[in-house]
Amino acid sequence: METTWDLTPLFPGLESPEFQAAWEGVRKRIGQLKEQVDQQAPLKEVLASLDALLEESTPLWAYLYARFTADTTDEAALAKLSELEVLFLDFARLRPRLTRYLALQDPEEAGPYRILVEEAREEALHMMPEGEEVLAAELSLSGRQAWSKLHENLTSQITAVVDGEELPITQVRNLYFRPEEEVRKKAYQAELKAWEGHEVPLAYALNGVKGEASVLNRRRGYRDDLEPSLHRNRITRKALMALLEAVRESLPLFHRYYLLKAKALGKERLDWWDLFAPIGKGRRWSLEEARDFIREKLATLVPNAAKVAETAFQERWMDLLPRKGKIGGAYCMGRGGGKSLILANYEESFESVSTLAHELGHAYHNFALARVPASLREVPMTLAETASIMNETLVVEAALKEVSPEEGLLILDAYLQGAAQVVVDIYSRFLFESWVFEGRKARELSPREFKELMLKAQKEAYGEVLATHHAYMWAVKGHYYGSDFYNYPYTFGLLFGLAVYQEAKEDPGFAGRYEELLATSGMYRAKELAARYGFDLENPAFWRKGFAVLAEKVEELERRLA
Repeated sequence: METTWDLTPLFPGLESPEFQAAWEGVRKRIGQLKEQVDQQAPLKEVLASLDALLEESTPLWAYLYARFTADTTDEAALAKLSELEVLFLDFARLRPRLTRYLALQDPEEAGPYRILVEEAREEALHMMPEGEEVLAAELSLSGRQAWSKLHENLTSQITAVVDGEELPITQVRNLYFRPEEEVRKKAYQAELKAWEGHEVPLAYALNGVKGEASVLNRRRGYRDDLEPSLHRNRITRKALMALLEAVRESLPLFHRYYLLKAKALGKERLDWWDLFAPIGKGRRWSLEEARDFIREKLATLVPNAAKVAETAFQERWMDLLPRKGKIGGAYCMGRGGGKSLILANYEESFESVSTLAHELGHAYHNFALARVPASLREVPMTLAETASIMNETLVVEAALKEVSPEEGLLILDAYLQGAAQVVVDIYSRFLFESWVFEGRKARELSPREFKELMLKAQKEAYGEVLATHHAYMWAVKGHYYGSDFYNYPYTFGLLFGLAVYQEAKEDPGFAGRYEELLATSGMYRAKELAARYGFDLENPAFWRKGFAVLAEKVEELERRLA
């Protein structure tokens, strides 16, 4: 099986006529849109031009970002990606005028584009004068975006020495999934040492990103640094507070899980390097097995998701294995035409099977979104996890019914590992980022202060169940550098996805409506979309339903370990 992606269907190369034509097409589209906005053209014409620009630019962004993230030493791709960002400065300069243009339109006449008009009206209340907005957009290339690139590039090339062998940092982190505690502990020690050697530039990067954001948020009149993310994620503050209330209530449940896991590992408390340790016994999951298993299980409830997964393998949408120069983690991005590109760092563990199913869920979401106009495919993070959680849960539920008791224990633990990361660890990240923003208003923070805040956040989230912590998680996670408050939408997505999964299981007709939910997820605010399916996001009781599903899994683990 091929494990690297095939980008040639997008473009044969940077110098190809197809790439040049697309580039020039985007340049012309931006100019056309600018002319229409300046001339106050009819809304229908402006929206058509906006859709055309997004359609034509998507393959360019996907191709260049894919090349760079798969090999951060690819100087040609990085240079062209930078040129594309400069090209899109013209669009960024136009955004304030486009926003004001849309804000003056009648939402009733916008049809399916109503949300664009409504959000433009809201955004217009927080805009600086046009010249300042344009300046902020231009400076972002040498500000936030440059700091984010520094983090990506630097961390992709960091190595650590484990037992005398120099390994890429992504490979070192994959050692946490090994059953031997000695291997996990050595990986932890080597990883911390590696991050310590790069803490100064990464601290400057984080200071730069959060400092810029904080200044702009104040200039735009937001009440705090959290508010822009609420608008971006299309949720109300009341909904987030309801979610966080349910999260805090759930922490004892996850602490119970961690103590069960510690007991299974023969320890009183877990160390950080134990969080991903497997319990139970199971075979390694080859990529071939992962492909067949994911495809077969998705087909039981969401046939189109299974078809998308199969196409992703057949047409080589994915770059799957870790290597030096490749960024860590995993992502899925649309490349146009309902197709996607997926980057992963696959290790032969069930956790990696689950991650792959998760990213293929994003690919299915992109497939569903292809039926709506391009400007209505921009889905907030809060709703972007829905299909991923559905995919993961389907795969896990199916596995628990079929495998041996020992392997079932392994899979159940892997599922709870993931859920605990999305609830407990992400709660610690939310706390950390909140405190960083608060401190950054006064001055830059030192690496020591970032480490102290990270440890404080982890202790608040994990309680007394961990004997050791990871002071450099602020350096590990690229999300801090590329966005603000990128964390809580994952918790939102997990619990929202579990609710959708329950509905699909209990109501046979819901599975058909599920694809419609995905397709329209860029057309409504989260509260409005959820209400269409009977969900009240502002009530903590809604979020408790998701935790009830997870509580059943913890109880099942307790029974299996008895």
